[in-house]
Amino acid sequence: MLIHIIFGEKLKRERELRNWSQEYLAEQIHVSRQSVSKWETGKNYPSIEIIIDLSDLFGISIDELLKSDEDLKDKVIQDSQQPKEPSVFSSILFTAGIMLGIILASLLKNGEINWTVLSMALLLCLSIWTISKGRKKVESESNC
Repeated sequence: MLIHIIFGEKLKRERELRNWSQEYLAEQIHVSRQSVSKWETGKNYPSIEIIIDLSDLFGISIDELLKSDEDLKDKVIQDSQQPKEPSVFSSILFTAGIMLGIILASLLKNGEINWTVLSMALLLCLSIWTISKGRKKVESESNC
């Protein structure tokens, strides 16, 4: 547990040197006060984006924040190596692009929209998306 507190102690020390409350620091980096509290007590770690923000805000290097805290360094490395999952928004855009392509192809070929083909294509896209989400969930559960 001692290693977990190293980052938290540094964070708290930097915050208190500036006479900032947890609430004020949280507002500066757009997180909740509870998040700051959890970081300071070693119950959780911030993301690399937040660490960069803290480094900029305090005017100290990221190395100073991470140094001697092996668990936090491991978390940052692990987070940076994990592939980002496509967002729901990007999935919707992908599906909308396919639908638009089918509509345009149908209009160019037939002069009208073939609603049956469009419906089947939409069903296929939704099925593929659902299967991929289920597969990712199974893969993440098996990695635990």
